[in-house]
Amino acid sequence: MDPPLRHTVGFVAPFAVFVSIMAVEKYLPLPSSWLYPTRFFTVLAVLLVCSRPYLKLLPLRPLLSAGIGVAVFAIWIGPDVLFGPGYRDSWLFHNAITGAAAATVPPELKTNLWFIVIRAVSCTFLVPIIEELFWRGWLMRWIIDKDFTRVPLGTYAPGAFWIVALLFASEHGPYWEVGLAAGIIYNWLMVRTRSLADCILAHAVTNGLLSIYVLQTGNWQYWL
Repeated sequence: MDPPLRHTVGFVAPFAVFVSIMAVEKYLPLPSSWLYPTRFFTVLAVLLVCSRPYLKLLPLRPLLSAGIGVAVFAIWIGPDVLFGPGYRDSWLFHNAITGAAAATVPPELKTNLWFIVIRAVSCTFLVPIIEELFWRGWLMRWIIDKDFTRVPLGTYAPGAFWIVALLFASEHGPYWEVGLAAGIIYNWLMVRTRSLADCILAHAVTNGLLSIYVLQTGNWQYWL
């Protein structure tokens, strides 16, 4: 495989497979209890096969990154806590483009330990890795130079910074405004530390706390 293409596959493939499976899984002839584990193990396999050379998981600023993760979690749930559940009924967050902030987990899975464990592990560990590889490991550099390997991690360019933040926001549908805040903060952390591991750690802390919050409060809509 051509070296630039091999590098691109390593950074992009796990996220692309994850999104593709999400798009088609409702058409798969599998029971609900197996859809998410199928996605999880498929993406994990792609990650291990394609991305291991690019995974350096030792953060340079672990305390800063963990603190950023806590802050983003607070930002994520803050509007709903402050303004109540009706906040996301506004047309800004409930429309044909963003969708609605509604729970997608079938009722029977809310007490399924197998599903909950896989979902929490995926949200806390797998998703931060594949998203940070794609958004801040690849796209933020690819926008600057199509041969992204020539661009050091954390290189700041205004266009790349804000395009990635906006696209990251759009990925989160009815939570786009807190997704935008999270994208800006994670981008800043990448520029500050130039470390993919620090962004993964921050993202993992955010998602881990969000998983705990979902399970403790029953706000399943946060598990999109």
